[in-house]
Amino acid sequence: MNNQTVVIIDEEMLDATTQAARESPRGRKNRNFHPDDNFPSHRLLNAIEPGSYVAPHRHLDPGKDETMLVLRGRMGLVIFEDDGTVRQAVCLAAGSRKMGVDIPHGCWHTVLGLVSGTVFLEAKAGPYVALNEAERASWAPLEGDAAVKNYLAELETLFSQPDRG
Repeated sequence: MNNQTVVIIDEEMLDATTQAARESPRGRKNRNFHPDDNFPSHRLLNAIEPGSYVAPHRHLDPGKDETMLVLRGRMGLVIFEDDGTVRQAVCLAAGSRKMGVDIPHGCWHTVLGLVSGTVFLEAKAGPYVALNEAERASWAPLEGDAAVKNYLAELETLFSQPDRG
């Protein structure tokens, strides 16, 4: 047997990641299981609080499909057309009929924390590479922009209605 440590994902880990997200100015926090950004397989917990803004984006690299599975709470998933029109808005919730998603590369998307304490498991190929201009949605505000508050409120209204997909 090798000397690698087996990591158990438990309520304490979810609580600690949630607390770190609550204390973060961005309202979200990762707990990575991969050793560094260059590792070929990225696996992480992602805690996201209501009000956190993940700018709509896509990953163009054919190896950058991503999978998300909600472990606790409720998360809004929004899929967009190339022009920013909402194609699909789905509430994903731990223990529900819709609890996760596999997003193919090239697909415009964002996620929203719908309740406090939301944590999801995310998996995608590494290494980490910052988004390039073609992967950022020109039709949505960038994080930190003054328009984020209104845009995020608009996205949140998608989840006060029944699922659109």
